[in-house]
Amino acid sequence: MCYTEIMKEQLFLKIKIIKVMLLFAIMIPLACTSATKTIVANTELVSGPLVTAQVNTQQSGDTLVYQQDSTALSQDPMLTQEAPLPPPQESLPPDTIIPVKLIREELYTLGKPEPITFSEIWAYVQAGEESALDPSWPISDVALFSASISSTGKLRGVPNRNKLAHFKGKVHLTIVELSNYALTHFCLSPEFTLRSKLIEQIVQAAKPYDGINIDFEAVLTEDKEYFISFLKALKTRIGKKTLSVALPARTKKENEAYDYERIAAVADRIIVMAYDEHWSGSQPGSIASLQWCERVADYALKSIGGKKLVMGLPFYGRAWGEINPSRAYRFSSLSKLMEEKGIQETRRVDGSVYFEYNELIKVQVYYEDHRSIHQRAALYYNQGVNSIAFWRIGQEDQEIWKFLFLKKR
Repeated sequence: MCYTEIMKEQLFLKIKIIKVMLLFAIMIPLACTSATKTIVANTELVSGPLVTAQVNTQQSGDTLVYQQDSTALSQDPMLTQEAPLPPPQESLPPDTIIPVKLIREELYTLGKPEPITFSEIWAYVQAGEESALDPSWPISDVALFSASISSTGKLRGVPNRNKLAHFKGKVHLTIVELSNYALTHFCLSPEFTLRSKLIEQIVQAAKPYDGINIDFEAVLTEDKEYFISFLKALKTRIGKKTLSVALPARTKKENEAYDYERIAAVADRIIVMAYDEHWSGSQPGSIASLQWCERVADYALKSIGGKKLVMGLPFYGRAWGEINPSRAYRFSSLSKLMEEKGIQETRRVDGSVYFEYNELIKVQVYYEDHRSIHQRAALYYNQGVNSIAFWRIGQEDQEIWKFLFLKKR
């Protein structure tokens, strides 16, 4: 190859290199601009400055506003800068309905909750913990927990009403039977004299109270008619005093004793215990997830009606461990366990063989703070629920009381 051809090849190569460099010089700024826009867009999705949702409530024009809390973002200087407001949009009519499910859950971790007003706010108080109730809190009714039924069908353990003398609202005596189906059957069936005697004892115990709250959680399906007739007889005897009944949460009609429609026709109030969606024996999960609560309230409103319905909310949390070693073991199982854990030493204690080992256990915890409680209360309010109840005083994040109010009567 001659010298001239070599020079031409080198010149051609240099021109290609220059073209590639020019191309990079154009593309890099464009890529950076695109990446910046993506970051800004994602930041706005997470930490938008203001979200307003107009909802259809009994007071037309009510607006829920969720404001960004700058302190929650103060650790990151990039997020503490005020984001630009979105362009103005036409306001929705006051009666516009926004489905509850469209309200983003993340909003409740930002800003200050809006006040919510209910016709009635009930709260359960455990006997012996009456001092935990602050009379300044917005509570209209207290269910004092509880009297129970002895193994012979007699009322026992009636709490002292005077220990709630500092509370000026209504106080209801709660009577419970939580697990003994056989005992409940004998107390409800008119075939046995236990029923009439128990009703008489309840009537006498109710004298210093404003009402009776029945919480029978062990009623056989076969005893459905007995349960309803028992409630009718009890309501007749207590007269103008309030008869309230606590019922398990349901999302549809079940073949069971807890018939929402028929019990609502007898009782003055129905407290739907909308909690323990997940319990100690279930898989880990929310005590009362929002989607589940929405379905429960929807069915309760249709079956019971807004006047008598009181939606129950939990104050408590639960924990689940992925391993629970507390159980009985066979000898063969223990031998395998010792091998797995590398147990080399045992000793004899009180006539038994003893060893110990450490186990790393993952624990999952679901609990309620004032924001999650407020969110659930807002959900019910937006669905048209007039009254709520809490289980129970002493378990709550007390910040919640700053955002709940009672309608003036």
